[in-house]
Formats: sequence, structure tokens, C-alpha cells
Amino acid sequence: MTGVPASAAGGPPGAHGAPGSAATSGPTSAQGSSTQSGSQNEEKPPRGGKIAAAAVNQASVWNVANLLTMLRLLLVPGFVALMLADGGYDPAWRSLAWAAFAIAMITDLFDGHLARTYNLVTDFGKIADPIADKAIMGAALVCLSALGDLPWWVTIVILARELGITLMRFVVIRYGVIPASRGGKLKTLTQGVAVGMYVLALTGWLATLRFWVMAVAVVLTVVTGLDYVRQAIVLRRRGIAERTAASEETEA
Repeated sequence: MTGVPASAAGGPPGAHGAPGSAATSGPTSAQGSSTQSGSQNEEKPPRGGKIAAAAVNQASVWNVANLLTMLRLLLVPGFVALMLADGGYDPAWRSLAWAAFAIAMITDLFDGHLARTYNLVTDFGKIADPIADKAIMGAALVCLSALGDLPWWVTIVILARELGITLMRFVVIRYGVIPASRGGKLKTLTQGVAVGMYVLALTGWLATLRFWVMAVAVVLTVVTGLDYVRQAIVLRRRGIAERTAASEETEA
């Protein structure tokens, strides 16, 4: 009856452990929360990281190989203007047009080599490079035929082959890539030399020589075009056979 109440003596036994448990759990929970927040900080990329990565990828387009390709594209309208200046028969303007054409052909030799050697291959380059090649060559052929220096059938044969093979490469790319052959590279070189000779206002034996160089270019254009068609057919058949075999193994 006269004893001290339990609350005055310190309360129930469980109450004695409450402060201790709170003190013990406090640092633990704080440590856990800090660890959790730390892991979240590690998982989350730094703010602006994606923007920086995108900027790096965007900047990679502006490499020397792509700049040469862009230069070749810009030379096309300039070449046409020089080619058709003063009626298209002034030797001085034709010489300047030849210089623009020669620069375009030289950049064509270097941009692909630089891209492969220094790992500068980009999606832009894959698309823009063949477009630039066909644009400068097509512009030269059309101008020459329009001026009466080159028969239209030569221009049609060369352009049909170039555009047809390019389209065919895109069609069969699901089965594999058709590599450029030595004959194809020789064809490109011969075409460049022949068209360049026609752009210049040549006379005498040089005019006769350019006729034969163009004849060789046309033959190489047709022969290599047929060879690429053969390679595309073989590549497509092989790809279909491999897919059929893989599907049969999966079903088995």
C-alpha cells in the first residue's frame, strides 16, 4: 500500500530498454538510409550526363572524313555553274570546272580511307558518301551530254549501272555486304579520268585518246555491274539457305 508506484521507480522493465533501443536503432537506420541514398546516387547518372554524351556523339559527325564528303557535295552546284558558264564552251571556264571535278574525285579517294583507318565511320558518312559520289559524276555526265560532248546513251548506261548497283546493295544488305572489288575500283578510276578528259576542252590526239578511255570505262562499268549482280544473287541464296537451316534446327 505504501510502496512507491512502478512509474515513479522507473516504470516497467520494457521502458528501460526503450531509450537504448532507440539509440541503437538510430545510427543503424541513419547508416542504412545513407547507404541507400548513396547507392541511389551511384545508380543515377550525373545530371546532364545524357546531354553531354549526345553532344559527344553529335560532334563525332564533324570529323575530317565527313567534312571531305560535305565539301564534295558543295562542289556539285559549283561544278555545274562553271561547266555551263558562257554557254559551256569557254576553255577557261571548262578548266575551272575540271579543277572542281578533280578536287571532288581526290576527296573521294581520301574520305573513305580516312574513315576506315581512323575509325571515323558514321551513319551520316555511310549515306552521304555514295550520294556525293553519284552526284558529282552524274552532274558531269549530264552536263557533257547536254552540251553535245558525250552521247546520251553513255550517260544513261553509266548512271543506270551506278544507281542500280547502289539500290541492289541496300536490298541484299540483310543477307550481307557486297565488298568493292578491284574491278569496281578500276572502273571508278577510269570513269573519273575519262570524264575529266571530256570536261577539258581537248583537241587533236588527246580528244581521240579520251574517246578510248571512255570506251574502256563503259566496258568496265557494264562488266563490273554484271559481276555485282552475280555476287548479290549468290549472297541472297546463301542467306536464304542459312536462315532455312537455322529455322529447321530451331524446330527440331
